[in-house]
Amino acid sequence: MKRYYYIFLVLLCAFTTFSTATAQQKTATKGGYKVPVCVYQGDTIPCITLRNIYIYPTLKFKNKRQQKYYWKLVRDVKKTLPLAKEIRNVVIETYEYLETLPDEKSRDKHIKAVEKGLKQQYTPRMKKLTFSQGKLLIKLVNRECNQSSYQLVKAFMGPFKAGFYQTFAALFGASLKKEYDPENDDKMVERVVTLVENGQL
Repeated sequence: MKRYYYIFLVLLCAFTTFSTATAQQKTATKGGYKVPVCVYQGDTIPCITLRNIYIYPTLKFKNKRQQKYYWKLVRDVKKTLPLAKEIRNVVIETYEYLETLPDEKSRDKHIKAVEKGLKQQYTPRMKKLTFSQGKLLIKLVNRECNQSSYQLVKAFMGPFKAGFYQTFAALFGASLKKEYDPENDDKMVERVVTLVENGQL
């Protein structure tokens, strides 16, 4: 009888331990998340790549006007940077597709279709931009595409349309030939763009 008592006691302990372990496992799974793993010296361990954190000197504003300008720049970058990245994607996709077309006639036809589609898609959004946001967008397109807006228009639509759009922009004090200069004139813009891209701002 005593032997059966010990067997029962061992089974009860084993069941209790199994139930507790299962409950803990469920809790851990429910509250956690899956991460990539790697094997290091025979052990399987979580392997997470952390993003870069950019540290800049703390900004010291001379006055309220300068501070207001900075936060306006942040707002403008957040509004125009996604547009510049979309334009870069359109340029890449269009260029790659043009490479597959057999002749100049089919390329011209595709370019006209792309131009029409871009006007329909982006004109309402462009109209909502302020003048300063429009000028910033021209620079950010240069940053994203490594070419000025003028060069892009000329490459895809020809020198005549590039000249026309450049003249039109000049009427409003802008230039499609304006290039992005992250080391000098656009140093502050580059700082803001980097922080925005990295989710730090």
